[in-house]
Amino acid sequence: MVLRITTWNVNGIRNPFGYQPWREKRTFQAMFDILEADIVIMQETKIQRKDLQDDMVLVPGWDVYFSLPQHKKGYSGVAIYTKNATCAPIRAEEGVLGVLCPPKSSIPYRDLPEDKRIGGYPSMSQLRGNVDEALLDSEGRCVVLEFPAFVLLGVYSPANRDESRIEFRESFVEALDARIRNLVAAGKQVILTGDLNIIRSEMDSSNIAEGLKKEGLSMDEWQSVPARRILNQLLFEGTVVGDRDEGREQPVLWDICRCFHPTRMGMHTCWDTKRNTRPANVGSRIDYILCSDGIKSWFVDSNIQEGLMGSDHCPVYATMGDTVTKNDEEIALAELMNPVDMFRDGQRVRNWEQRDALLLSAKLIPEFDRRQNIRDMFTRKASQTSSQAEQNAILPRHLESKSMGANTAASLGAMATRAGSAPGTIYSESKTATAPTDSTGARLIERGSQIKRNPEGGSAEAAVPAAKRSKSSSDAKAKVANGQRTLQGFFKPKVIAPASKSAASPATPVPAGRSQVPERAQTPPPANGVTWQSLAASPTTSTPQITSTVKVISPGRMFDPIEAKESWSKLLAW
Repeated sequence: MVLRITTWNVNGIRNPFGYQPWREKRTFQAMFDILEADIVIMQETKIQRKDLQDDMVLVPGWDVYFSLPQHKKGYSGVAIYTKNATCAPIRAEEGVLGVLCPPKSSIPYRDLPEDKRIGGYPSMSQLRGNVDEALLDSEGRCVVLEFPAFVLLGVYSPANRDESRIEFRESFVEALDARIRNLVAAGKQVILTGDLNIIRSEMDSSNIAEGLKKEGLSMDEWQSVPARRILNQLLFEGTVVGDRDEGREQPVLWDICRCFHPTRMGMHTCWDTKRNTRPANVGSRIDYILCSDGIKSWFVDSNIQEGLMGSDHCPVYATMGDTVTKNDEEIALAELMNPVDMFRDGQRVRNWEQRDALLLSAKLIPEFDRRQNIRDMFTRKASQTSSQAEQNAILPRHLESKSMGANTAASLGAMATRAGSAPGTIYSESKTATAPTDSTGARLIERGSQIKRNPEGGSAEAAVPAAKRSKSSSDAKAKVANGQRTLQGFFKPKVIAPASKSAASPATPVPAGRSQVPERAQTPPPANGVTWQSLAASPTTSTPQITSTVKVISPGRMFDPIEAKESWSKLLAW
């Protein structure tokens, strides 16, 4: 398993998505797949904490660590993404000097216990500038991650844009140099990556000689500019004019990309977009991957990716082999890039888990903690809501299905043999005549997904709020207006009434819109032992239509046929 480190000044964390090939999928996961990287260091993210979005933080399979500007909006910013399947840091810090505090803590990094801090913090004697320490680390310019193998610094160094920033720029580079030298002196290996905004030598830029001639500067004067001089003293094979500075007598880092391409001209990583100089490759190399001497042999490849658009800079990568030499011993790189309990003998023992996230991880920010991403959140919520709705519908559907029998014929046969019901019983199409009862003998009224208690002799209508009844009736009317949707017309209940009472009672006018609704009856069914067939043969009674069984309700209950129609709609929908 090789491991690739990629650094890229994106000029705005979403800026690449406006270009090919990134705009095809517009996700960070797809971007990292194209880069084929395991660690991605981004500079100039140009966001604040309030601008963080799910797709930036909750990238599947990746963790991320941000250093964001505390005061200036849309300015600076560094992010390091690490692929959980291949590497996981054991410590993470923000800033060069260690004066900032970890999340949810008031203790600066440099004051933490030895086993909780990365170390190598510059001392006051190593800093000659007059810039306030807190100000130096407040612009979101550095993230430091420690792996068992090395300490990785992702840096965005200040640019030399005007004289007001010269002192700040020199103080930052000086502090960075001191931190790296201290880490190496402590026995740790170091990799420095990012946009340093420093052209190392003449071969790393276009038309340097012509520019210097116009400004009246010599090459030695140009090489002796403080920031450039500090960088070259930090590097093996760096060009240093005159004697080395005190405390910088020895170089400690290698320029990995230049090691693989020592004489290559035009290996530029930044171009002027205003003048559109990229097509002509008129630019400079200011983005680097540098490493300490002890791990130089671990790298097997390094190059720029000038063909990848998306910013005024291009990505730069360096690749390590799957096995490396440490203390004269061959060892799998995976064991050195993860906590000790994740790999053993080159084989993974356990996967990365949420508990492995460090305090600086953006996944532990309250807005994102213990979440995956907003799309997954809504998908999961919809799934749970759907599942709950199905569960709530199971009971009434089960009761309706059970009451109607295995099929219509069986249900009708059971109803036809039923007789001797108490006075006031009404037959309809809604539910079974035998209402369920509890241990006390009280009847239970089925209503939607609930079962409500109805004591004997009590009014069943009280169990149903009037608002729900009216809503149900209006909904049923709206459904009927669209056309025939149920089999209500095939099973119209016809009630048996005594001839004398029928003759004496005037016809009840039918309201508009309810011409097909059968009349209600207040008479009891035939006595015990009398069948519907015998009644059909009697000349004194009209032939009844076969009806389904009903729920037992009180005599005062006025049956609403619209509810019966709605019940059939539910049954047929099932």
